[in-house]
Amino acid sequence: MIEFSAVSKVFPDGTRAVDDFHLVIPSRKTTVFVGSSGCGKTTLLRMINRMVEPSSGSITIDGDDIGAKPAVQLRRSIGYVMQNSGLLPHFTVADNIATVPVLQGQNRKTARARALELMKTVGLDVAMADRYPSQLSGGQQQRVGVARGLAADPNILLMDEPFGAVDPIVRDELQQELIRLQSDIGKTIVFVTHDIDEAFLLGDQVVILEKGAKIAQVGTPSEIVENPASDFVASFIGAVKGKRALHLKQTANGTVVVDAEGRTQGSLVEDTRP
Repeated sequence: MIEFSAVSKVFPDGTRAVDDFHLVIPSRKTTVFVGSSGCGKTTLLRMINRMVEPSSGSITIDGDDIGAKPAVQLRRSIGYVMQNSGLLPHFTVADNIATVPVLQGQNRKTARARALELMKTVGLDVAMADRYPSQLSGGQQQRVGVARGLAADPNILLMDEPFGAVDPIVRDELQQELIRLQSDIGKTIVFVTHDIDEAFLLGDQVVILEKGAKIAQVGTPSEIVENPASDFVASFIGAVKGKRALHLKQTANGTVVVDAEGRTQGSLVEDTRP
């Protein structure tokens, strides 16, 4: 469990990115921070592994203050996946994945075996193990990034808009792969996105943020859609306009579901279960 208590962050230029933030992130669930650019979601994420230090307040993992642990040691115990994968261009796929285990003292043979195992886990052909990042597609690079994040078998996996730079088809594939992975491995995942549809697809807990990392609403996707906490939330999720503002329309062939723009989203199917 990760807990933020009265956390604030003011950068040297005076920008207050986070202001008195409180949140409990449950274990073995996916929590998604979602909001517009500049709302503080990436700052919150990076404070968990101390890539950004809070100006005040505390962050604990299972009750232990992360500030009491050496930053490098903490980072090596937490998986981190970023946008554009962040792979080392002069390392092979297998060596990229094995980076953290090797830094932690694992011998290279064992680390490579673990890398090959993880390649299969994230849907990569092990024949790619000795290729370089430049020889991979964007989607393949992101899969390597996920495998690298999992290489040290961390309890926590941080994901900073990891699918934002790939095309929509690949993005859908990666989202489904993450859902499958989470069902298999049950990590505590903290995921950052600006896409509310992605947040609702992936998140067990969704945290909608306003400027200054102010929590506009936190809950399950169903709770937020069924009961938006404010006009801001309703607008952000598209409850008033857009594809979530749905109504029924009768046609010659039956009842269809139509969005606010008059576009048919699907048909109403009668439940014939006893």
